[in-house]
Amino acid sequence: MLRKFVLLLTPLAALVLLTFTLSAQAQDETPEGEPPLDSQYAGRPDLPAPEFPEGVDWINVPAPLTMQALRGKVVILDFWTYGCINCIHMIPTLQRLEEKYGDALVVISIHSAKFENEGETQNIRQIVQRYGLEHPVINDSDFVVWQMYGVNAWPTFFIIDPRGNVLAKQPGEIPFDAFDRVIGGMFQTFDAVGELDFTPIELALEGENQPAGLLSYPGKVLADDAGNRLFIADSSHNRIVVADLNTYEVLDVIGTSEEGFTDGTFEAATFDTPQGMALRGDTLYVADMENHAIRAVNLADRTVTTIAGTGEQLFGRSTGEPMPALGSPLSSPWDLVFGDGDVLYIAMAGTHQIWQLNLDTQMLEVAIGSGAEGLVNSRFATSELAQPSGLFFRDGILYFADSESSTIRAADNLTNMLETVAGTLENNLFDFGDVDGAPGVSRLQHPLAVSGGAEGAIYVADTYNSRIKAIDPQTNEITTLAGAGEGGGFADGVGEEAEFYEPGGLATAGNRLFVADTNNHAIRVIDLETQAVNTVVFPNPERLQIAGQTTVVGGNRAAAETVTLEAQTVAAGEGAIVVRIALPEGYKINPDAPSRSEWNNSGEAVDIPEDARAQAVEAVEFSVPVTLTEGEDELSGYLTTYYCEAEQETLCFIDDVRIEVPVTVSADGSTSDILVERTITPPQIDIGGLPS
Repeated sequence: MLRKFVLLLTPLAALVLLTFTLSAQAQDETPEGEPPLDSQYAGRPDLPAPEFPEGVDWINVPAPLTMQALRGKVVILDFWTYGCINCIHMIPTLQRLEEKYGDALVVISIHSAKFENEGETQNIRQIVQRYGLEHPVINDSDFVVWQMYGVNAWPTFFIIDPRGNVLAKQPGEIPFDAFDRVIGGMFQTFDAVGELDFTPIELALEGENQPAGLLSYPGKVLADDAGNRLFIADSSHNRIVVADLNTYEVLDVIGTSEEGFTDGTFEAATFDTPQGMALRGDTLYVADMENHAIRAVNLADRTVTTIAGTGEQLFGRSTGEPMPALGSPLSSPWDLVFGDGDVLYIAMAGTHQIWQLNLDTQMLEVAIGSGAEGLVNSRFATSELAQPSGLFFRDGILYFADSESSTIRAADNLTNMLETVAGTLENNLFDFGDVDGAPGVSRLQHPLAVSGGAEGAIYVADTYNSRIKAIDPQTNEITTLAGAGEGGGFADGVGEEAEFYEPGGLATAGNRLFVADTNNHAIRVIDLETQAVNTVVFPNPERLQIAGQTTVVGGNRAAAETVTLEAQTVAAGEGAIVVRIALPEGYKINPDAPSRSEWNNSGEAVDIPEDARAQAVEAVEFSVPVTLTEGEDELSGYLTTYYCEAEQETLCFIDDVRIEVPVTVSADGSTSDILVERTITPPQIDIGGLPS
C-alpha cells in the first residue's frame, strides 16, 4: 500500500526531481537479492507498485500486462480522462519521451473517466486512434486503479523504477524538460547496474490494419452560403477540405496531411489537428489546435501563413495585458468566430478563457475568463470558464459551448456579463446528463459546438450524448433535434431515428445544418424543415486520397440498408449458408481490409456454430456451416465488404448491408444449402486520374 507523501515538484520546476518524502524508518529496507541503490533516481523498496487488477479492459496490447513482467522497465502511469484539455496537452510530451528512450520505457495510460460516455471502452478505442496513442491503455471506469494509487486529479503521473518501486507522483501538466531529467537519471542509474530491459513489449495497436477513410475525425465544419463553399477541418488528417456547398464536389485541399507547422502553398503547408474556422472575405482563419496557433488561409492565392502563436504551448494563464499576436504562445485554440468589426474571438480551451485577436493591430488579449476553471457567471474579467470549445456570435452576444461544465453560456457585450442558457446553473463540473428543458433543469454532456443562423434557434452539438439539440433564444428551452443518443451510432433518418457518434462541429446554411460527425469520420446534413438527416457523399473522392495510402469511401453504412430475401425451403442435415457476392466489373475484394460476415438466427431450426457466426471475408464466395432440423427460422446477417478497383487499387469502397432470410427446414427441401446472394452496384463516380 502506498504511503502518504509530499510532492516536491510543481509543473514548471523543471530542475527539481519528482520524489516522495518518506519516513526515516523505511529508508534502509531493501528486498533480499537486490543491492541497495544510493541514488535519487531509484524508487523506495517499501513502495512497490501494486499489481494491476483483474477484470479491466486493456487496449493496444494482446493481453493484460503485469508489474512483475515489467521489471527492467521504467514505467510511467498516466491517469487521464479523454475530454480533459490538460490530459490532451500531455500526450505529445509522453510521445517525445517514448521516442527518446525506446523500449526500456513503458507508458501505460490509466483512463479513469470523468463523464459517463468516457467510461465506455469502445469510445476510448476511438480516442486512442484519434490521438495516436501507441502504448497500453487501461479502462479504469470503476476507479479501481485510481484508488489503489490514491489519485485525486487529472492528469496525475506515477514513475516506477525497473525494480517495480514507485519513485514519484505528480499531478498536473509537466514540461518535457522536467520529465526528461528524471527519466534520463533513472536510465543512467539502472543501466549502470545492468537492470534495464530493452526487449519491446508486445503491442496490438487499435485500428492498426484499418485502411484510411476520406476523412479522419473531422472536428469542425464551416458553411459559406454566399460563396457556396463548405469548409471541413479534417482534423486527424491535418488538413482543410473545401467542397461545393450543394454538390459536395471537392474543390480544394489545404495542407499536405503531414503533421507539422509550415507555412506556404496549399500543397506545402502543414497543420497539426486543425479545429475551428472563421471566414472574412477571401481569408479563412484556422484554429491550429496542436500547433497552438492561428493560421490565415488566403483562398485567392492559395497560401497559408501564421498570424498568431509561436508553435509553443502557453503554460499557466494569460496576464490579461494585450500581447503581440506573433510573439505570444497560445494554448489549444479550439474554435474561432468573428464578433463586431475586425475582432476575432478565440476559444482558448487550454487556459479556460476566450481571447480576442484584433486584426487591425495584430494584438491579442483576454476577452472573457479569469483563467480559473469553473462555472462562475459574473463580469467578463472575473468569470470562470471550463474548456470553451465552440463559438457562435449573433446580435452582440457570444454563445459558447463550455465543454467541461457541460453548459452553453452567453456573453452579452452590452452588459459585460455571462449567463448560462443550457445546462446546470451550479458551479459543479460533474453535473451533467441528457435532459431537455430550461436552464437549471436541462443537462448536457461535454458539448463541443454551438451554431445558428441570422435568426432563430441556437443549435448545439451535445457531443457525449451523440445528439444535436436546439435552444429557443427567447425562453432558453433546449430540445433534442436529432440523434438517438445511447452511446452513438451511424444511421441516417428523421430526428431521433438518426444516429451520430460524438459530433464536434456545427454550421448552418439556409435551412441546412451541417454536422462534423467526428467519430463516424463523416459530415452529416440536417434539413431543418423536415429534420431528415443524411450523410454527405463526395462525388470525386479521389481528390481526398493521401498519396501512398489505401483510402476507403464511406459507402452505404449510414443508410442502414436491409435486404429481405425470398423464403427458402431446405432439407434437414448438415448444411451451409452459401454467400455469393457479385462485385462490379473491374473490382476485387480488398485483402487488407476487415471485410466481415456475421450471422444469427431467431429460432431453433438453424444451428450456427458459435465460432462460425462471425468470420473474415477474403473471397466473393464463402460458406458458413450449419446444422438444420425441421422447423422454421429466420437468419439475420451482416455483410461488410471492402472492395477496390482492380487496377488502381488504392481507392476502395464499403458495402454494408443487413440481410434477412426466412428459412423452412422440411422434407420438401432439395438441398441443405441456404443461398445468400448480394449484388453490389458500381460506385457512381469517375475514378480516373488517381495517384499511382
